[in-house]
Amino acid sequence: MSDDAALLTATFVVDPFHPAFAGHFPGRPILPGVALLAEVMEHWLVQSPQALQAQWTFDAVKFLAPVGPGARLTMTVRARVRGHGFEVRHGNTLVASGQLTVQE
Repeated sequence: MSDDAALLTATFVVDPFHPAFAGHFPGRPILPGVALLAEVMEHWLVQSPQALQAQWTFDAVKFLAPVGPGARLTMTVRARVRGHGFEVRHGNTLVASGQLTVQE
């Protein structure tokens, strides 16, 4: 991720009753990656309404650590040459990273 100033920083708590936890995985609930990406996109669009004017794709996504119920996550989005890079952290732990790119 570049050292440029963040375009967006958002902190949110993963709903401990999120329906994805019911089957993923019994006895050790982990938020599926697709649900985490939905959270990223939701916060990006809510806090950057101008982004609604484009279609976005996720590129080069890496899931680096599990996310459990009630986790307090911080998402940071920074401008890159092509699109926007994002990171999601749980405290100091990087749990996911990748790029949001405008679909051409």
